[in-house]
Amino acid sequence: MSSRRPSKGGAGRGKESSAGQSDKRRSENSKPRAPSGKPPASTAKGAKEASTGKARGSAGSGAPSRRRSGRAGTAKSGPREISAGGVVVRDGEVVVIVPTRRSADGSRVLSLPKGHVDPGETALQAAEREVREETGLVAEPVQELGESRYWYRRDGRTIGKSVHFYLFRYRRGKTEDHDDEVEEARWMPLTDAERKLSYPAEREMVTRAREHLEEGERKDR
Repeated sequence: MSSRRPSKGGAGRGKESSAGQSDKRRSENSKPRAPSGKPPASTAKGAKEASTGKARGSAGSGAPSRRRSGRAGTAKSGPREISAGGVVVRDGEVVVIVPTRRSADGSRVLSLPKGHVDPGETALQAAEREVREETGLVAEPVQELGESRYWYRRDGRTIGKSVHFYLFRYRRGKTEDHDDEVEEARWMPLTDAERKLSYPAEREMVTRAREHLEEGERKDR
């Protein structure tokens, strides 16, 4: 019988909205970096942006409706949110989750563990915490993979969102020990996750993780 840990509350604590992510999102093709304890910058210089996903919103669903963003580099007014997540790998596999919250159309979402950066946290610290809470696993950070950016409309306001992703190596733990905001956490081959994850930006992060691992294997030969 699965042993699930209760989700943590708190004003600063916030998970990603699955319903709000089936949208037009932007993926920062920034050069992967080693993990840093410093808070993330709100912009990445010299990065190319590739649009991913499709703009969708459900009026009256309780989830923020997302809108298509304008041209790359166009500044958006309004508040910004920062989140962080992890690509946790082990023997050619990556851990993925199915959040309890559904997408805007009611379908199940397959995603990477991630969530909001709490006050006083760095993006890396938030990614480690989210991995631990949403998958039940303890993992060691390897490097930053990049940043996904998008914006959406909520209560008449334009809100920008940045999600920083990090590569992690599995150390210990069982996926059955995920928190109550996750329906299922499981291991999946990296190549399958590149095709099956719900969000294009996350599929891109898995590809970057796989390429980094393959490059390391070539250097070790």
